Amino acid sequence: MKTYLVGGAVRDELLGLPVHERDWVVVGATPEQMRAQGYQPVGKDFPVFLHPQSKEEYALARTERKTAVGYHGFEFHTGPEVTLEDDLIRRDLTINAMARDSEGALIDPYGGQKDLEGRMLRHVSEAFAEDPVRILRLARFHARFAALGFRIADETMALMRKMVEAGEVDALVPERIWQEMRRALMHERPSVFIETLRACGALARILPELDALWGVPQTAKYHPEVDTGVHVMMALDLAAQEQQPLEVRYTVLVHDLGKALTPERFLPSHRGHEKKGVAPVEAVSERLRVPKACVTLAKVVTAEHLNVHRAEELRGETLLKLLERFDAFRQPERLDLGIAACSCDARGRGGSPPKEYRGGKILREAFARANQIQARDVMAEGVQGAEISQRLRKRRIEVLEQWRSERDSGDADG
Repeated sequence: MKTYLVGGAVRDELLGLPVHERDWVVVGATPEQMRAQGYQPVGKDFPVFLHPQSKEEYALARTERKTAVGYHGFEFHTGPEVTLEDDLIRRDLTINAMARDSEGALIDPYGGQKDLEGRMLRHVSEAFAEDPVRILRLARFHARFAALGFRIADETMALMRKMVEAGEVDALVPERIWQEMRRALMHERPSVFIETLRACGALARILPELDALWGVPQTAKYHPEVDTGVHVMMALDLAAQEQQPLEVRYTVLVHDLGKALTPERFLPSHRGHEKKGVAPVEAVSERLRVPKACVTLAKVVTAEHLNVHRAEELRGETLLKLLERFDAFRQPERLDLGIAACSCDARGRGGSPPKEYRGGKILREAFARANQIQARDVMAEGVQGAEISQRLRKRRIEVLEQWRSERDSGDADG
C-alpha cells in the first residue's frame, strides 16, 4: 500500500500558489484494508475515504470505462493491481496528472511540469472526450490561470469542439453547469470562462441566450466597443476587478439578454430591451437552478438598469418607485448590490468610461433622504391604519421633490 499526493495540490505548489486542500491516491490497497486502518468511507461511485486524523480525502487508484453519454455514464474499477499511472492517465489535464510520493519526489508520466512551464492547458489522453464536465472544468481553469498566461492547446480545443458536435454537452445536468459557472464567475477573469465555452461551441448549447449577444450591435456613442457580447464581458471582468460578490457578477452576466431580442430593423437601438430581458433571465436562472438571491437581483437590475443610469433626471415619485422596486427600505443591501451591477454596466465598455458612476451616487442620496421619513413620524401626526403608508409615501415624495429642486438650482450637493 502506497499513498501519493495528486492533482491540484501538486500543480499549485509548482506554480508557487497557496495549496488550500490536498487529495491523495492509494495504490495497492482494498476497501477492507482502508477501513481496517480507520479510514472512513464516503465515496458513492468509487471508494473514497477520509483520513482518521486529517480528514483529507484518500481515493483508491482506479480505472474507468465509458458506458453511456454524459458524465454519469462510467463504470469504475479499483483493485490492488491498478497502478498510479493507470489512475493519472484518466485525469483531465496534464497539469493535473502529476503526483508526489511519500519522499516528495515528483511523478510526472504525462508531461505536466513541462506544460506548466509552457503555460499550456492540454488533455492527458483521449479519455478527456468521454466526460463533458471536463469542458466546463477546462474553461474554468483557463479563467483561473489566464492572468498567468495559460492558453489551451490547439489539439485540446479541437477535441472539445468534437465533443460538442457529438452532443456530449447536451447531457450535462443543470446543477453541474451552475457549480462550475459559479466558481468560474468568482475568478479574476471570468470572461475567459465564457469565451472558452463560446470558442468550442459549448456556450450555444448551455447558454444560447447569452451566446446570442455576440454580433448584436449597440450605438457607438454609448458603446465604443459596439458588440453587445464584448460589452458584457468587459462589464463582467470589471465586476471581478472590483471583487464584487457572486450576485453582482451573475447579474452583470445576464443583464443585457434582452438586446438579443431586438428586431434587426431597429438596430443598433435597443428600446425596451430592459423589460424584454426579464423573461430570458428567468428562463436561464430556472434552467440552471441559480440561487434565489442571484435571480432576484438579476431580475430587478435587468428591468431597471436604465432608470438607475438616468436617476438624476427622475422626478421624486419616479425615484421613490424605483427604490421600492429594489425593496430598498426593507433590504438596503439589495440596493447597494444593484447599484454595483449598474455601475459595472455603465463603466464596463470601450473608450474612456467615467470613473465615477453618477446614477448610483444620486440613487444612494435619494434613498438616504427618503429613508429619513419613517412610519413612526407619520403616526406621530395622528395618522392611523391604511392611511399611514399613503401619507408616508407622500412625505417621501415631497422630500425627494424638494431635493431635486435644490439640485436643479445648484443649492445642494448631489
